[in-house]
Amino acid sequence: MKRIVIASNNRGKLREFGALLLPFDFEAIPQSTLGVGEAEEPHATFVENALVKARHASAVTGLPALADDSGICAVALNGAPGVYSARYAGEPKSDQRNNEKLIAELARHTDRRAFYYCVLVLVMTPDDPRPLIAEGEWHGDIVTDPRGDGGFGYDPYFYLSEYGCTAAELAKETKNRISHRGKAMQILAEKLRGRA
Repeated sequence: MKRIVIASNNRGKLREFGALLLPFDFEAIPQSTLGVGEAEEPHATFVENALVKARHASAVTGLPALADDSGICAVALNGAPGVYSARYAGEPKSDQRNNEKLIAELARHTDRRAFYYCVLVLVMTPDDPRPLIAEGEWHGDIVTDPRGDGGFGYDPYFYLSEYGCTAAELAKETKNRISHRGKAMQILAEKLRGRA
């Protein structure tokens, strides 16, 4: 099994990545267990932030590294919170405060459409000139009352009309298959197979 460092300290993401990478014979190792601190995320785009995180984790560990940058984008808010999703309500990070702010910001809008967006970046070395990049989107609507206790982040408020439930009410296997991260992983897997 090949070792790969996951450039994240988010427990929810780490669980999802572990499950998603298992079929590809990768042992997903959280960066925190290898002494890697969080990289700065100074950029205004998901892809630039993911690339910075992947290169940082690979440089510290000497291993291939997988990073994602993802967030939720509300149509009525011109894509906010976007890259600022994890810190939408400021520091320290808080899912509850982030959700409260999003609901408050959307209160004056009738358009509740939103989508999760994810960019994955895989580098084999810190200076890999050909990073593998994949992206995925997952569309739904923001509801005002949370439902479900699965998932993390904005999941209890992210309603999927085709399933009649929020992302937090989905079975993990279903979420991993249809989510923004799951879609991006499928694309990344195809690119990995093409590169082998």
